[in-house]
Amino acid sequence: MKYRILGKTDYNISEISLGTWQVGGKWGSEFNYKNAEHILNTAVDHGINFIDTADVYSNRESEKAVGKLIKSRSERIYVATKCGRFIHPHINKNYTPKALRNYVENSLTNLAVERIDLIQLHCPPTEVYYRPEIFEEFDKLLSEGKIGALGVSVEKIEEALKAIEYDNVSTVQIIFNIFRQRPNELFFEQVKKKNIGVIARVPLASGLLSGKYDSKTTFSKDDHRSFNRNGEVFDKGETFSGVDYQLGLKVVALLKQQFPDISLPILALKWILNHPQISCVIPGASNKEQLKSNISASEISNLSDKDMKIIQNIYETYIKKYAHHYW
Repeated sequence: MKYRILGKTDYNISEISLGTWQVGGKWGSEFNYKNAEHILNTAVDHGINFIDTADVYSNRESEKAVGKLIKSRSERIYVATKCGRFIHPHINKNYTPKALRNYVENSLTNLAVERIDLIQLHCPPTEVYYRPEIFEEFDKLLSEGKIGALGVSVEKIEEALKAIEYDNVSTVQIIFNIFRQRPNELFFEQVKKKNIGVIARVPLASGLLSGKYDSKTTFSKDDHRSFNRNGEVFDKGETFSGVDYQLGLKVVALLKQQFPDISLPILALKWILNHPQISCVIPGASNKEQLKSNISASEISNLSDKDMKIIQNIYETYIKKYAHHYW
């Protein structure tokens, strides 16, 4: 495993880390503590030392599983969690310093820790980024020792650029993958100038870039890949990175044709890691085999300039006009 510094936090974290949206099972399934324990411990066994979770993942059960892991291991494990998505209705006016402080306190309890290494606003409405009092509350939490750093998880480039105007924002978690390449423009220029840690989420486009799906694949009714393809419940860009499923399958076939000697998920993860502005990538895993495959992306050589150009051409030809300017 290779490690990178997470921006101005100075946390030295594994470049392949772990996202825990589905760590207790597949999307839409009941949380499985035994499965979560196996995945989390396997991750640490293989050098992962940064775990991203959220209070809303499996209604707090993911945080509790991560907290249990921390207590059981001697290694230094950095934990990032998120707050705000329990706000209902999820609108700007319901974001208050008091509400967010309460969510942080709840996460401290769920994780059974005295300090959260990284707390992140969890994709709040765009208007929230223009309210200094929200970010000032986290300065208080920093001074109280309840959090180690503040970050944001965003949907849009606009939100990311606004967030890093606040001096206390250390990290940005953003969708960045072969289907979503816009961050590699102004945003990456600014994070380099300001030493912001970048956490790449949805790296496999909800599994589409795993190369395992076809036109006959079905997903359970409780899986967001069934109910949110057009943004019915939350931002469309969270599901298959906002790319039409059939178009995505076509591009996946092209990528397999161009890169027959490397598995597609490893190619997709390595493409992200080829960008030096990335601090880590956080693929999820619902079993140990997926996890070990993801980790292997850290072990292979970087993609060549030729390889990167091939992927860029495919993106510009097939994907860019459908995704680039929407997020």
